[in-house]
Amino acid sequence: MSDTQPFFSCEIPVRWGDMDAYGHVNNTLYFRYFEEARFLWMLEKGLPLKSDTHPVVVTIGCTFMRPIFHPDLLRIDVFLSEPGRSSFMVKYLVYTQAQPDTPAAEGYSKVVWVSATDGKSVPLPDTVRSWFEA
Repeated sequence: MSDTQPFFSCEIPVRWGDMDAYGHVNNTLYFRYFEEARFLWMLEKGLPLKSDTHPVVVTIGCTFMRPIFHPDLLRIDVFLSEPGRSSFMVKYLVYTQAQPDTPAAEGYSKVVWVSATDGKSVPLPDTVRSWFEA
């Protein structure tokens, strides 16, 4: 897996309702942007939404480098690393159309595959493990 080429990239528009009283995107919305990017990449990779096992985010964080304002279009670049038995790390870089070469934020999450019946971790599916072999 390349550290310079994203595993997945998508665009998300900044909505007027994403703004807070200070006139910039509220910090909690970045986590929604990460969630949307995860959902879109899993759809693109053909992972079923209803299954015996599924991904769960167990850790998440964000470093805010500069504010984002409406109107703008975000590009979220997604990088995967550190595959383990049942988990892997995801890194997100958030760029704006207004400043496309400088990240506005950097985020991360740890994703764990779990059983839908008991919520316990399970080995990564072969389809997911293959993402790290490219």
